[in-house]
Amino acid sequence: MSAPVSSNVGPSQRIAIIGSGISGMAAGWYLSAQHEVTLFEAASRLGGHTATMDVNVAGHSYAIDTGFIVFNDWTYPHFQRLMATLGVASQATEMSFSVHETARDFEYNGHTLGSLFAQRRNLFNPSFYSLLGDILRFNKQATKALESQQLPDNMTLGEYLDRHHYNRDFQQRYLLPMGAAIWSASISDLRAFPLAFFVRFFRNHGLLSVNHRPQWYTLVGGSKSYIPSLTAPYASRIHLNTPVTRITRDSTGVVITTPSGTQRFDQVVLACHADQALAMLGDASSAEQEILGAMPYQDNEVVLHTDTALLPRRQRAWASWNYRLDQRDSEARVSVTYDMNILQRIESDTTFCVTLNDSASIDPNKVLGRYTYAHPQFTLAGQAAQGRHAEISSTAYRTHFCGAYWRNGFHEDGVWSALRVAQALGCDEAASPPSQPSALPAHELLTPQGVEGLG
Repeated sequence: MSAPVSSNVGPSQRIAIIGSGISGMAAGWYLSAQHEVTLFEAASRLGGHTATMDVNVAGHSYAIDTGFIVFNDWTYPHFQRLMATLGVASQATEMSFSVHETARDFEYNGHTLGSLFAQRRNLFNPSFYSLLGDILRFNKQATKALESQQLPDNMTLGEYLDRHHYNRDFQQRYLLPMGAAIWSASISDLRAFPLAFFVRFFRNHGLLSVNHRPQWYTLVGGSKSYIPSLTAPYASRIHLNTPVTRITRDSTGVVITTPSGTQRFDQVVLACHADQALAMLGDASSAEQEILGAMPYQDNEVVLHTDTALLPRRQRAWASWNYRLDQRDSEARVSVTYDMNILQRIESDTTFCVTLNDSASIDPNKVLGRYTYAHPQFTLAGQAAQGRHAEISSTAYRTHFCGAYWRNGFHEDGVWSALRVAQALGCDEAASPPSQPSALPAHELLTPQGVEGLG
């Protein structure tokens, strides 16, 4: 595609959406207020990283989230308003973080003073106090630099940590593992993160404060509970098991090719990963190749299981998120285990765990399911590419790109990105699809204000 093609947003258009993650489903919801939406999904289910698995253990059924898990009341305003409109119930949860290294018998859980010293000998460990001191120093120093706009745009997190001489324990046993757990990345990936991007995210999520932090929530019944209502306006035009193999654009519309044949639409919304979108475009422009190619993804192995050996040795150190350091170098992908009983408030004698990238350590007899999810990688080049969205996403090209990768990589960012596309096509957040029934009162709905696990 070498030049813009003529396009008229008009009162109503036929719009194809590629991908059914939160970005695609939300885009379909907003756009259905004015347009006819058709959604194509290559997989056999809707949701993408919204992946709640139904399991039966000891005669009881449980809905366990393996992708998107949590959101908070500070930084998820669009997602919260969407859930409120749909009448989806939520519940408060605990967001705690532990680090453990079994080989060296080191562990802590930063949730309370008691869990911080879950390993009692740390009360008399000078290096542990040095770690705590650097946490306070980093929080203060990074906050001050952010507020005074003194964070260099071209500096990585690793460069900043080394320049200011933060000790190894602080880096390897606190800050980098926490970031790696949030973004499902390796320690090496975290050191290459854009500094300003990292600090701004930590500040917005209360992670640069010891006591001023947001309240976190999960959805009652698992994250998939919002899918039926969110897709209701266009449910009859959803095509599962239908991969899009080619997209081409001309002066009168967009041609979508699937194994079933070709269809024409007025506009297309690519609500899939950047690399997937680029692979589908049969007439990709040089700008599309350059921008989308600058935002790579990495696969992460996810296992749903009941093996508590992946949690810290001392139960008082068990947290919502449990980062494991054992036998992992800086290039290794994150090994983190989520205690789903804590996160989803599950009452059971069985502890349900979701673990990333540590399959070999899990007792095969305790595995309930294995999955693979791709997560965006954030670099300085990718950050620059995010700012060029308008160069390739436009009604003039009949092509729109949306996805969480255009911001921080989380559910709120997917909804935000979908809304940006919807507004470009004449719809806004206040619009409600005409076919959607009135939202029912929800239990414990959040008030509209603003890390979510694997999503």
